[in-house]
Amino acid sequence: MTDMTDRTLTSSGFYVSQEAPIRTDNPIPTPSSPAPDILRCAYMELVVTDLKVSRDFYVDVLGLYVTEEDENAVYLRSTEEFIHHNLVLRQGPVAAVAAFSYRVRTPEDLDKAVAFYSELGCRVERRADGFTKGIGDSVRVEDPLGFPYEFFYETTHVERLAWRYDLHTPGELVRLDHFNQVTPDVPRATKFMQDLGFRVTEDIQDEEGTVYAAWMRRKPTVHDTAMTGGDGPRMHHVAFATHEKHNILAICDKLGALRMSDRIERGPGRHGVSNAFYLYLRDPDGHRVEIYTQDYYTGDPDNPVITWDVHDNQRRDWWGNPVVPSWYTEASLVLDLDGNPQPVVARTDSSEMAVTIGADGFSYTRSDDSEEMPAWKQGEYKLGHQL
Repeated sequence: MTDMTDRTLTSSGFYVSQEAPIRTDNPIPTPSSPAPDILRCAYMELVVTDLKVSRDFYVDVLGLYVTEEDENAVYLRSTEEFIHHNLVLRQGPVAAVAAFSYRVRTPEDLDKAVAFYSELGCRVERRADGFTKGIGDSVRVEDPLGFPYEFFYETTHVERLAWRYDLHTPGELVRLDHFNQVTPDVPRATKFMQDLGFRVTEDIQDEEGTVYAAWMRRKPTVHDTAMTGGDGPRMHHVAFATHEKHNILAICDKLGALRMSDRIERGPGRHGVSNAFYLYLRDPDGHRVEIYTQDYYTGDPDNPVITWDVHDNQRRDWWGNPVVPSWYTEASLVLDLDGNPQPVVARTDSSEMAVTIGADGFSYTRSDDSEEMPAWKQGEYKLGHQL
């Protein structure tokens, strides 16, 4: 639940407040040990079922650069990256996420990570030589929410390719921007991430105080990760940034030219939350990838928190376009440290899809319930309107 006071309605239709007005009745205890100083999201390790097919998608279609590869894994990076990789594709029997990896400020922060999670009784493993190529001393944990996290400082430096314009494509992916995680209890997850030093930038709530999603950051952008309410723990998407929205349009054109338009799940469009231009794709295993650009700076200590009404149809798409149901219901499994899928726990709070799409299946609501979506805009996502 949440505290609804001390919020100001803006001319753009959302509320702002000075601190994230989110409360939980079931908090994870705050450790007495200090949290590691996290710099940014750094890479994701994805398990894929056909390494060649996945490599073709991420390299030949999306244009990520191969740093290193062998018969079991491909290490990829974006144009502006100087650490070894932003994405690992690893061959495995079940498509899932093996690690959400964060870089920390100093080597000593790994000791803090061990102490922080050990105090919570979490499973913790540390490898001086790292869990993947190109990454040194690192810590992996199964966090209290069921997610596999990694923390590292040491990494192999590689050439930053920002100046290699001869290599660039019209849809160039320049950096890893964020993760998005699915969890049943968003307030509980948000409070735990705040204990790790994350700041909330935006959230979605209703008048009763139910929290449907929260965006949190360490670097000065809208988010390094978001907690989306749903059955979890699962991975909703991993996001790469481009410089301009025309880069996203070029990716759409390329997918069309390759007869791969079915990879486009949602968009292109502009989010209300984050104000970013977006495109959601599905890789050959169904892992969701967002292409993302043009969010805003959040680095000031008094950066205001934005709260959206869950019934504002512009929160997810600023143009008011409906959201495909798969975007709400489907997500990737996550693994424990032994490589086994974590059990998925059902969300018991209200579902964002249920309260905003409606009982008919695919329409959506606005804050004024008397204002219905025009029939001509219901489109292919409303049952009975496909033909």
